[in-house]
Amino acid sequence: MSDSLYASCAEVLSVSQANKDDLEALLHPETGFAPKLRQICEQQLAELQDGAGVDESISISELEALRMESDTWALLQSLMSLRKTAPPEFPHPRELLATNPYTPPATLAQSIMHSSPLLSELVVVREWLHDSAPSPASLDPGATNGYWRFTRNAVLQGKRTGRTGAGLVGELDPDAVNRDGIEEKGLAPDDAMYDKAVLQALYAHVRAGQLEDAVELCRKANQPWRAASIRGALLFQWRAIANEPREVDAMVDEDAEDSQQWRGNVRRRLWKKVCSQAALSTTLSPTERALYAALAPTTQTSISLKAVARTWEDHLWALVSLACEERLSVGLASIERDCFWENGLGALEGGAAVLAPREADHEAEEEWENEVVHALEALSNIQVGEGAPADNPYHVSQLHIILDRTDALLEAFASGLQEGTYVSSPEYTTMTRFFAHLCLFLQMIDMPVSPFATQIILEAYLQVLEAAGQRDLIAMYAGALGDNAVERYALFLTSLELSADIHERRLALTRAREHGLDIERVAIVTAERTIEKAFTILPPTKGPLPFVSGLEPPPTEPEWLLVRSIEWTTFLDATYDTALEQTNVILRHFLGHGRVQVAKSLLEMLPPELGTLREPEEEAAEYMHYCQFFGVWDALARVGECEALEQPQMNKDTRAAWLSDYKTLIEQAREQVEKLLTTDWLVSDVDARGPGAKRHRDIVRIRQIYIPELILRLHAILVSSRSRIPENLKHALALVNIVADSRYRLYDDFSGQMGRRLGDYLGAVRQAVLAGLEGGGSDPFRILTV
Repeated sequence: MSDSLYASCAEVLSVSQANKDDLEALLHPETGFAPKLRQICEQQLAELQDGAGVDESISISELEALRMESDTWALLQSLMSLRKTAPPEFPHPRELLATNPYTPPATLAQSIMHSSPLLSELVVVREWLHDSAPSPASLDPGATNGYWRFTRNAVLQGKRTGRTGAGLVGELDPDAVNRDGIEEKGLAPDDAMYDKAVLQALYAHVRAGQLEDAVELCRKANQPWRAASIRGALLFQWRAIANEPREVDAMVDEDAEDSQQWRGNVRRRLWKKVCSQAALSTTLSPTERALYAALAPTTQTSISLKAVARTWEDHLWALVSLACEERLSVGLASIERDCFWENGLGALEGGAAVLAPREADHEAEEEWENEVVHALEALSNIQVGEGAPADNPYHVSQLHIILDRTDALLEAFASGLQEGTYVSSPEYTTMTRFFAHLCLFLQMIDMPVSPFATQIILEAYLQVLEAAGQRDLIAMYAGALGDNAVERYALFLTSLELSADIHERRLALTRAREHGLDIERVAIVTAERTIEKAFTILPPTKGPLPFVSGLEPPPTEPEWLLVRSIEWTTFLDATYDTALEQTNVILRHFLGHGRVQVAKSLLEMLPPELGTLREPEEEAAEYMHYCQFFGVWDALARVGECEALEQPQMNKDTRAAWLSDYKTLIEQAREQVEKLLTTDWLVSDVDARGPGAKRHRDIVRIRQIYIPELILRLHAILVSSRSRIPENLKHALALVNIVADSRYRLYDDFSGQMGRRLGDYLGAVRQAVLAGLEGGGSDPFRILTV
């Protein structure tokens, strides 16, 4: 499917949603939702047909699917406009006859149609079938040089020579071929072929509802009698004597002379009887029998019409035409006693028509409706000779639309999606797109739609859009999911993972607001789902305590996904409180795994405003403790960097400057470490057995990793720098008092793991005491008084 097709459909949806409260705009015959989608399908079909000779990947089924989708949108436009708009006021046929017994049958037929909702819909369906029928242009037999020219020449030649051609008719009247005789006679081969082509073209014109074109073809073929037969299908109309409600514009534009003339068939009932006989005649060809059956369909002649029906649409047209003609005939028959054109002077002598509709009329209407519905339902299993079968999704859709069962249609398709029935179908993306827009169209015009079915179908279409890379369109369709819109769009944003940079993420989140979604909820849910996704891949925070290395490997993709999850809640000021909480969760994970540098990269991504938050108080305090930790960590790192700058070839001034910097950095690091150790860093009051149990365990683990690490690192720096800064040895031994102080209970943070045992620290202290004896003497505490 072309990428432009997705975008074009979305553009139509966007415009329609902006006018969702304007039913007239949604159902406009040219700029409404369904007509616009039909135009898109037609344009796409034209482009594919133009490129079919070049692009061999374009299949016939793909072209046929677009054509059928275009036809289905046309059907929706026609029927939904009828069902959703108030019908015009039209008097009952009996009321018309009571006022004017000379009311023409064409006007009465209009009244009969307006009095029956189902008949009105069937007439619309028949017009749709006419519009979507194959073009008769390809069957045009061309011009002729005269009436049965080759046969006429042969007959004249026979009369001159006295020898009639074998197998040729002896007369040239229209019934000569069909006249019963001892031996079968026919036309000259060329005339027979031309006649056959004319009949096929005439049937195609009638099938397309083009009676005037059929009449014109008869005239060009020098067959005026056949033109008269076809025109007999027109009901008698005489506007000058009809009490017919008409629009003012139509009355103004109507030609005055034309309104005084009558047209149509005054004896249509007799004409229909003759057509029925012709349709059942075995002497006529199947095409000619079907032609007469199509002009005046009846239950008896329907067999002739069905005999030439090749496609599912042909069968539907035959059924609808028969149903319309039957209902019209019954309606006219029920009032013929009161109509001058049906009963002659008897209608005038019988007095005024009875105004109240008879009970029998309602019963007959109900019986007819049931028969039509059952006949339409039977089309779901009919066998076809050409084209798409009855169970084609578009044929199923069209039948449900005609039966006004769109809710059941959507539920059936949604059920198939759940069962995976359509996933392997080559038309899956096309059908999902169609049904998604059908759901949205029906919602906008307030037709009954199952929310559950809509959710399933839109979910499937969102997956189609994601697979097609149509990221820009996801928010629009996710917004139609109602209560699930936020969750579904957040799921899409989560699926972006690391493929989108921060600008693309911000733009994708902004689209949520453009399509009516709660952007704050979308951001929060997206961040939550991303964190959950990363945590399902990353190892849990448990097991042996990690050793913190100065050279960490770069973050893995899951780790980087976890770091970048915080971007979603830092785009908006309103979600900073959530960002604060999520930041703490992520930092606890990385610090618990010894990934200090990865945790630091997260901290560097955060907006500075996050550090100014005071609520939630507990989260704000924890965040400030992490900021304090990284400040200490950086201070210790700067000491190491400065120490590495010492060179043996330094001159006196350079060394003095370096030593001053070195001493200052060590002093700053010592003060910061001691402040951290003496200010209840990450000491939590959360119940270890309550809802915050995991948070409590993570914090305890972090203290067990970094409290001994900071003590040992600071001790090592102070002892190793004693040769340059002698008083640092004193500070190293003073640190012991802080560790041993019961107010801080730092000794509880030492574990039994090698390198983090309290005994390891005491061993380092012992070495420091021994270092204090390097200057001579036997008092190990002398260094504290120096």
